[in-house]
Amino acid sequence: MVRITSVIPKTYQDRVIAPSLLAADFSCVGDEVSRAILAGADWLHMDVMDGHFVDNISFGPAMVQTVHESNDIYLDVHLMISRPDHYLPRFVAAGADMITVHVEAEHDVAETLRRIREAGCEAGLALNPATPLGAVEPFLDQIDLLLCMTVVPGFGGQAFMSEVLEKITDAVKIRAAKNLTFHIEVDGGIDAITAARCFSAGANVMVAGSSTFRAPSMVDAVIAIRNA
Repeated sequence: MVRITSVIPKTYQDRVIAPSLLAADFSCVGDEVSRAILAGADWLHMDVMDGHFVDNISFGPAMVQTVHESNDIYLDVHLMISRPDHYLPRFVAAGADMITVHVEAEHDVAETLRRIREAGCEAGLALNPATPLGAVEPFLDQIDLLLCMTVVPGFGGQAFMSEVLEKITDAVKIRAAKNLTFHIEVDGGIDAITAARCFSAGANVMVAGSSTFRAPSMVDAVIAIRNA
């Protein structure tokens, strides 16, 4: 396997495609990441689940480190775990570039975001579909990315929840009003059709699992989402 380097991370004004490793073939993770890069992926999204915050278990810091060492792609690590503050140093050491934590988790949100940035990573904040945008509004000036979940987190392959689109539009308005520059990311049920709706609402980072890694042609799938 040849170590492959991806493109430089983009700004919130550009479209970013972030295939989700959760849908990849775990028997050949390094090759799957290489395939994503060669298909045109900008970032790699890594969903970390602990079986407590969500009813599923995925992988931990060791997988992040494996990916970090196998290829050079921007690692967008999404911590769907109860105590992100406790496990944070392990994911920093593993090679995460962006660490996203949930506003609903058991931690001091502002303190966790501060620690992420002090560690040299970019900081993301996620909220579930049922969580109002007001829950994250006090922290929007402390983040690099806002993740609006478009499914109930925990499992891949779920149907897109269109009611989240209004939340995205509202986040765009707040970002402009406060002169902020955070990305707006969506995760769950994303393909070329739903990506078009999310881009129109104002999101710019598309997390796509099954529609990329499990597509007949990953290259075509990434292009279709980017051009949606």
